[in-house]
Amino acid sequence: MKYQAAFLLLVLGTSSVLGSPQATVGATDSNLLKQRLAALQSRMAQVDQQMESLKKRRKGVMVELQGISLQRDRVRAQLDGAKLKQDQAQLEVQQITSDQAKIRGEIDRLRKDLRKQIRLIQAQGELGELAFLPDSAGFETYLTQSRHMAWWRLQERKRISQIQRLQGDLAQRENELKTVLARLASEQQEAAQFQGGLTLSEEKLQAFLGALQQDETAQKQVQAELAEESIQLERMLSTLIGKSKPDTFEAPVSFTSLRGELPGPVEGSLAQGFGEHLHPRFHTKTFQSGLLIEAYIGSRVAAVADGKVILAEPYQSYGPIVIVDHGGGWFTLYTHLQATVVSKGQTLRQGDIVGNVGETLDGPRLGFEIRYQTKPEDPNKWLKKKYR
Repeated sequence: MKYQAAFLLLVLGTSSVLGSPQATVGATDSNLLKQRLAALQSRMAQVDQQMESLKKRRKGVMVELQGISLQRDRVRAQLDGAKLKQDQAQLEVQQITSDQAKIRGEIDRLRKDLRKQIRLIQAQGELGELAFLPDSAGFETYLTQSRHMAWWRLQERKRISQIQRLQGDLAQRENELKTVLARLASEQQEAAQFQGGLTLSEEKLQAFLGALQQDETAQKQVQAELAEESIQLERMLSTLIGKSKPDTFEAPVSFTSLRGELPGPVEGSLAQGFGEHLHPRFHTKTFQSGLLIEAYIGSRVAAVADGKVILAEPYQSYGPIVIVDHGGGWFTLYTHLQATVVSKGQTLRQGDIVGNVGETLDGPRLGFEIRYQTKPEDPNKWLKKKYR
């Protein structure tokens, strides 16, 4: 009995592991991080696809410029990924410390119950009430014969077993925490390296743009390349229109009836309107076949009407591009996307997300066009709320 009591005190006196608990992390936070990581992986895959297609294009100023820009975008995506992994590790740390707090609380509760039981047994003395019974052979006989005391001993053993199991769980959580903290430190170091790489990429891009501003010949070459890309886009659109004729999208309402009622594809302001413009940086004349909308990087871009996706892939310096067939020969184009979230042949409803706003040399921009066949129209004339 003395040995049993000593063992109980040893169990009760075992110290706790680690300090105060952190807030419990919900499954929603973890799922959201997984979704963001998946979206980031898709974005990196599209950047890699653009870099691969860049190798097949004819060399020129725009190709070189886009290569530098894409390299910057890739490093930025790697940095974002490293930060997301840090967030994921920190969530795991919070979850583990929360689990530890619950385990410690349960151990403390079991210890209190054992202390009460020990005090009760000690209060009854060596033989308890059976000390007054002449036929009692001692305390051990009392424990054997009394159902009540046998039940107490059973509860003691259960509580001791639970405490031992919980202490093992606590030690396991501590090992898990050490592993996660080591991973977090590694990811923080990786993020710092990517941050340094991003700074170098930004400096390289700015140096190239600065040299371009001073080189009139290069500016003229950019103008010629942009004009050529515009022609190629129209040719590509003509080919797509020709291929889509047998399977033209049949809209529930005609697209022409939506003139002046279309919602904007993204929240933002007008960076450049429809028509001819002089580029403020390169001093080259370009024709804007739609609107350039300034918006926050990564903002979700929505389809302005029901339609069917006939293209969703990177295209030259337009970046990831989505073209939607609205039936009746009407099409909308969404260019300079960071990434697309739709695929060719997919049917869309008004408001469905097609991608996210990407980065251009002038900042985050969405290119938005409305065309009848290949002929562009001013999108602002179609929108219920004009971009200004």
